[in-house]
Amino acid sequence: MKRFFLTFLGLVLLTSCARPPREIPSFSTIVPGWLKPYTINGKTYYPLPSAEGYEEECIASWYGPGFHGKEAASGEIYDMYEYTAAHKLLPIGTYILVTNLENKRQLVVRINDRGPFVEDRCIDLSFASAKALGMVGKGLSKVKIVALSEGERIGNQIVYRNKPNIRFNSFYLQVGAFKNYSNALSLKIKLEREFERVEIEPYYKNGTTFYRVQVYLTDELFSAFKLSEDLKRQRFRGAFLVAK
Repeated sequence: MKRFFLTFLGLVLLTSCARPPREIPSFSTIVPGWLKPYTINGKTYYPLPSAEGYEEECIASWYGPGFHGKEAASGEIYDMYEYTAAHKLLPIGTYILVTNLENKRQLVVRINDRGPFVEDRCIDLSFASAKALGMVGKGLSKVKIVALSEGERIGNQIVYRNKPNIRFNSFYLQVGAFKNYSNALSLKIKLEREFERVEIEPYYKNGTTFYRVQVYLTDELFSAFKLSEDLKRQRFRGAFLVAK
């Protein structure tokens, strides 16, 4: 009886010293599936609940043929010719402005996949996005990411909306870039017959000045995105959307 009492007392003391188990919330009842934590190669990632105010400078890579036609994390079929990207943490459906810090090219893309799962890289761009940013041949580039807007999950669909903190007022379609200013001016004059506003924006690379010709679209992100897609299909195949 004495031995039983001592054993029982020891168990009580051990139990009182041990930390109580931490309650783990049921994510299925707290957040939608697209925000649930996920584990890759033994590491768990926790997607951000909002993209508001997100900025980052990091190394970008790109992915293409090996994933083309396969299902992305968003449930969409990955199309390497669309302006999309994969990010480990940003909410699916977030529109971001990507600036290639090595050549100053800019592009608006939509996050629709997860990755890249390599420590020194923060974003995996689609082939079309990487080509527009001038980094296909090199493979990797230092970029800056700025969140423009994000999507809201309603049922099984993501509805896109502008966020009140968007820091960009105008969206343009970049239709050409020239070393010769007269060529840029010639295109500008031609396009002004059809478009409300056409601008020439100089930029510098390796001691050389280039002149970008950009057509103003609208001040509203999603209208601009739709207009840019229509114009690219109709006549400006190599064009891409930029934000100012």
